[in-house]
Amino acid sequence: MRWIAAVLALLLIAVATVRLVGPGLAERDMNRVLPHEPWPVTEAAASLHRRLRIADWHSDTLLWARDPLERADRGHVDVPRLEEGNVAVQVFTAVTKSPAGQNYEENATDARDNITLLAVGQGWPPRTWSSLAERALYQAERLQRAADEAPERLRLVTDAEAFDEALRQRDLQGAPVIALLGTEGLHALDGDLANLDRLWAAGYRVFGLQHFFDNALGGSLHGQSGEGLTPFGREVVQEIVRRGGIIDVAHSAPAVVRDVLALTDRPPIVSHTGLSGACDTPRNFTDWMMGEIADRGGLLGIGFWDAAVCDVSPEGIARSIAYGVERFGAEHISLGSDYDGSTEVPFDASELSALTQALVDEGLTDAQIAAVMGENTLAFLKRWLPAPSDAT
Repeated sequence: MRWIAAVLALLLIAVATVRLVGPGLAERDMNRVLPHEPWPVTEAAASLHRRLRIADWHSDTLLWARDPLERADRGHVDVPRLEEGNVAVQVFTAVTKSPAGQNYEENATDARDNITLLAVGQGWPPRTWSSLAERALYQAERLQRAADEAPERLRLVTDAEAFDEALRQRDLQGAPVIALLGTEGLHALDGDLANLDRLWAAGYRVFGLQHFFDNALGGSLHGQSGEGLTPFGREVVQEIVRRGGIIDVAHSAPAVVRDVLALTDRPPIVSHTGLSGACDTPRNFTDWMMGEIADRGGLLGIGFWDAAVCDVSPEGIARSIAYGVERFGAEHISLGSDYDGSTEVPFDASELSALTQALVDEGLTDAQIAAVMGENTLAFLKRWLPAPSDAT
């Protein structure tokens, strides 16, 4: 009996160690900031940066076992670093499934799921272990708890009126950071349209349709079918549009993008991406397709990682942004960092002034820099977030 008790004690210690230490080790390996000396920023660029209202369409911070209100020694985003970087608006995106062997060319829908292991290892509630909808709801709960704990620093908004109010307060007081919720693929519905009610009630307003694999809504840019929207996918998109939600096609197959454009007059976004004319990788849509989205009034969120911009440096990101400004117009380019998305980036959220400096060096005007760093996203959200009567 003593031997059995000793084995059980060792097992409990092992499980506790995995839960306490394992997630941090995993994130340090997966969400890296490239080693660098402090990025040089002139006083003129720093002054411009302080005047900006910065907005970012995509961060996967809620996936990881750390408090969003506390400054962490790993990863890319938390409220202190957003404050240091002068970020006004951050979209927090819920990742609910990720295939083993994830790549940009082809992933099977039935591949082993990495998020299940992460959820168990991080001590997520058992309800999340087998339900993708519950994973999305749990991540929303984490963000809401942080906003409730520190409303003067972080505010989750769900409609245009609340967004305007929070933005006015920030313009006057320099706080709070304004947060929105998005999905990294609507497999988070678990194939049931009724779950859209639950995600909507939890605060989700930006809806990525796919992630790295085909799902019940249609094909992924990195899946196997290449197909467009399924009948279920059309039903989901129409219901999101009816409610006033924002459609994100960042990981969708081109056929899905075409179907979305044909199905609704509301412009979609590409929350985190690169531009193939500046960085030709399998992750990036063709310039032709990006042009179709821009012509509809959509926004293209430029990412900070290698497959998006090829050159992972402030200068490399700035070159992709400058290409987008020239090719599609400054009014269609925005930021989509993919922070905390298992990415390696040149700076975290606290160091965004390095990008402002790089954009100045690239020759963009102050007005163009203000537009791509945030004003385009703010205008889009003011225009396309639902009215309060539609947000309940």
